[in-house]
Amino acid sequence: MANETQITDVAIIGAGPVGLFAVFECGMLKMNCHVIDALEQVGGQCVALYPEKPIYDIPAWPTIDALSLIEKLEEQIHPFQPTFHLDQRVEKLTPHRTSGGERWLIETSAGTKIDARAVIIAAGVGAFGPNRPPLDGLERFEGKSVFYLVKRREDFRGKRVVIAGGGDSAVDWALSLPEVAEKVYVVHRRPKFRAAPESCARLDQLVKDGKVELVVPYQLARLEGTAGGALTHVFVATLDGEERAIEADVLLPFFGLAMNIGPIAEWGLDLENRHILVDPATAQTNLPGVFAIGDIAHYRNKLKLILCGFSEAAMAAHAIRPLVHPGEAYHFEYSTTSGVPGA
Repeated sequence: MANETQITDVAIIGAGPVGLFAVFECGMLKMNCHVIDALEQVGGQCVALYPEKPIYDIPAWPTIDALSLIEKLEEQIHPFQPTFHLDQRVEKLTPHRTSGGERWLIETSAGTKIDARAVIIAAGVGAFGPNRPPLDGLERFEGKSVFYLVKRREDFRGKRVVIAGGGDSAVDWALSLPEVAEKVYVVHRRPKFRAAPESCARLDQLVKDGKVELVVPYQLARLEGTAGGALTHVFVATLDGEERAIEADVLLPFFGLAMNIGPIAEWGLDLENRHILVDPATAQTNLPGVFAIGDIAHYRNKLKLILCGFSEAAMAAHAIRPLVHPGEAYHFEYSTTSGVPGA
């Protein structure tokens, strides 16, 4: 089957939350989908990096952890029976013309070939890896007492945890881990955090309640521990060189992800700072029939929120429909009227 070209209406590159929702939107418009992802499971960063991380800005869910969100999305798209091609990366995207119009041939690292009328790129940040702090001997502790993601909160029960960083990930876990950890410290170079105002307010309350200790304005300086990679102390320092030792079992450095869009850069797309430029009304790229949604898409005043990615998925699906069903009249209906086909 690897050398046999498979035919579909829409090929979706990326099986994260936005890619999965694009399956739903396409399905509602009677378009079938094949989904390709380099990871071994669906869910993208939500599953690979922070399955237990709480998400607070999904409509109708005051809070939902990342893994549960993916499970709900899988349930939502089940009636449309998408075909998944996991553990393989899209290497080539080639246009070709047929009697029915221009189509795209997708070729993956596993030899899979998919012929699609349209392509939706929902690749998130592309291939990702953590930005590591510049600490001597860091590799000795990695995977033992220094971690760049949290998969199970229980792993930190009764531990003294130092969180370093000032973004959403650092603040979110500072809100969550006090429920299981013995002590939580948050190290940041300044007292202001780059997180949602509500999250920052909740963090301030935890600090007032003595459940989190802010260590500001400090930066990571060095680590101390056993030969086997167990931490005993995290040393932090101010810009003036004032140093402090924190007794710790775990360090969680959250300094963002290094982004690599890989072969996408070679497909002839208009790019800006490793993001794909799109028309905000349709998510259309400069290539006819190729769309980009979610974090990898860029336009003026773009907000990198999952809910914005969901909106882009809907706009892309509606822009693709005339390509898949040319000349077919379409009367817009709300899902409350149309229902879900096959459900």
